[in-house]
Amino acid sequence: MRHLWPFLWGLSVGVIAGALFKRRRTGFRSSPPTKDSGVSFRLSSGPYVVAVGGGTGLSAFLMGLKGFTKNITAVVTVTDEGGSSGRITRDWGVLPPGDIRNCIVALSENDDVLRSFMDFRFDKGDLAGHSLGNLMLLASAEMTGDFKLAVERINQLLAIRGRVLPVSTENIVLRGKTSGGKQIKGELEISNFGTDLDEIWLEPSDAKPIKEVIAAVDTADLIVLGPGSLFTSVIPNLLIRNFRERIKKGLAPTVYVANIMTQPRETEGMSVTGHLNWIEKVLGKLPDYVIVNDQEVPRGLLERYKAEGAEPLYLNDDEEVELYEKGCKVLRGSFLRLDQVKGEPVIRHDGGRLSEAIFSLIQKKDGGTF
Repeated sequence: MRHLWPFLWGLSVGVIAGALFKRRRTGFRSSPPTKDSGVSFRLSSGPYVVAVGGGTGLSAFLMGLKGFTKNITAVVTVTDEGGSSGRITRDWGVLPPGDIRNCIVALSENDDVLRSFMDFRFDKGDLAGHSLGNLMLLASAEMTGDFKLAVERINQLLAIRGRVLPVSTENIVLRGKTSGGKQIKGELEISNFGTDLDEIWLEPSDAKPIKEVIAAVDTADLIVLGPGSLFTSVIPNLLIRNFRERIKKGLAPTVYVANIMTQPRETEGMSVTGHLNWIEKVLGKLPDYVIVNDQEVPRGLLERYKAEGAEPLYLNDDEEVELYEKGCKVLRGSFLRLDQVKGEPVIRHDGGRLSEAIFSLIQKKDGGTF
């Protein structure tokens, strides 16, 4: 199948270029023509935000964040081992592309043609289950011999607002130990034993972050952790020593975005403070802020989620006081949005409202009250 990659890469470039050309010819733009230059200037002048995580949680946030600033660096975990990403890693020895693809798509201009193109998933033959976006990243990695360079090529090809970077280009495996002493390995097992997890670490333990990620942290106005799966999206990034130490010792405030719901098995029955206890254990400090949803989940959807083992993550007043006394301030709001996946409603963060809340923190910081 290796002879397919130049073809896939050429096809990808051709289709994307055609879509962009068609958009220009038809006069379609993401913003009204009279406002393009003003919008571009405003976004280019926006604060520098580093968003850390992976999965659907981070991509939902990025979709809203790109409307406030172009100075975005999404730092994405590279421990995914499920689905198309897992197959590509096992068969080709490259880092998993799925979470990175989702973030690139989230930061691309609002063009449905490009979005559907990147998310197109094959359903027949050897390519069944693979998305074209994943295969584009694989083709780029095969042609360049460098996964980071491959990601940068796709960033440039799609002219995204900001950039998406893998936290590391080393092959990293999640390891853990349960309270009963059971050794577990890999993202899937960690997810299944999350509620009984006692320790979590990476192999190799001395994995290094890429230099661009460290540079982004050093110049950031704000660092956002999440939203996303606690043990398999957010924490894996923080387990890389040099990365977490740079965050811990840096000047940029840190914000943890609590998930709207717990996740079956991974965080089932865990409270917001339980999530924060793990962040503190790994990072070495509590974040400066935690953002929590207080919007009610629709009753019918709530019953379905509960049947699957998921509960809303709310914060009571006593917990808020306790966090405040420890130096972690709480920002509450209505951040729930309903999306559709395979015809079924699912709960997501509203990226726009979440970004508004985060930018209110930046304004407080600039005003000297953060």
